[in-house]
Amino acid sequence: MANQPIITFHDGHSIPQVGLGVWQTPQDIAAPTVLKALEAGYRHIDTASGYDNEQGVGEGFRSSGLDRKDVFITTKLRNTDQGYDNTLRAFDGSLKKLGMDYVDLYLVHWPSPHRGLYRETWKAFVKIKEEGRARSIGVSNFYPDHLEHIIGDTGVVPVINQIELHPDFQQKAAQEAHKKLNIVTESWSPLGQGKFIANPVIGTIAKKHGKTPAQVIIRWHIDTGLVVIPKSVTPSRIEENFKVFDFKLDAEDMAAITKLDDKGARMGPDPYTATF
Repeated sequence: MANQPIITFHDGHSIPQVGLGVWQTPQDIAAPTVLKALEAGYRHIDTASGYDNEQGVGEGFRSSGLDRKDVFITTKLRNTDQGYDNTLRAFDGSLKKLGMDYVDLYLVHWPSPHRGLYRETWKAFVKIKEEGRARSIGVSNFYPDHLEHIIGDTGVVPVINQIELHPDFQQKAAQEAHKKLNIVTESWSPLGQGKFIANPVIGTIAKKHGKTPAQVIIRWHIDTGLVVIPKSVTPSRIEENFKVFDFKLDAEDMAAITKLDDKGARMGPDPYTATF
């Protein structure tokens, strides 16, 4: 992890700033994909119970021959497994599928407010952390009021909130709310599902630095102070997405990308109304 930027959580643990996301990566593809990423230098893999590929992620890690302490593994609770007892059982299941005795980060995947269980779920997360089976605990897709509830109930602040965030949906209000609570912001769908690869503003910046548009966008996340988990199963693109540590965006570049923000450009579900 020493050869790439890391961010330290308020609980003292650290996360590599760039990781591999494996959403929509089939079980049989996950293992070779993870292996390729680790061979390329990644030391952070982000999966979830709902991705149905935890077993493949574990197999890919083991085939790398790397020490467990040298790879940061994140997984997430499936929405239908929320609730105190259900969460504890689901976490055991995730560890079994991964073939690991702990994860570095465990996330509540969505608040699912219609279920009314995320507060009890967080209490189970606190127990899991106290037991040392998750080094750090956090959330995903939580709004500030959701955060206030779980912190108020337990006094335990999530180390991270993983939210949809890309150049045209920068979630500045959420980022500011997280900073006030010392919560790290992590970007999912960081490339906007490929939407910005052809954007002329990004293209101009990419040409200026001799980089690809995807590399510029990933660098923007890094320079903004975000954790970023681009997803790919293509070996060449996995390598490309990681070759982002030999340049930096300047103030002019950052200002140009800031102007792309559109508060109405959400691509994924709204956490308040999602019912899956």
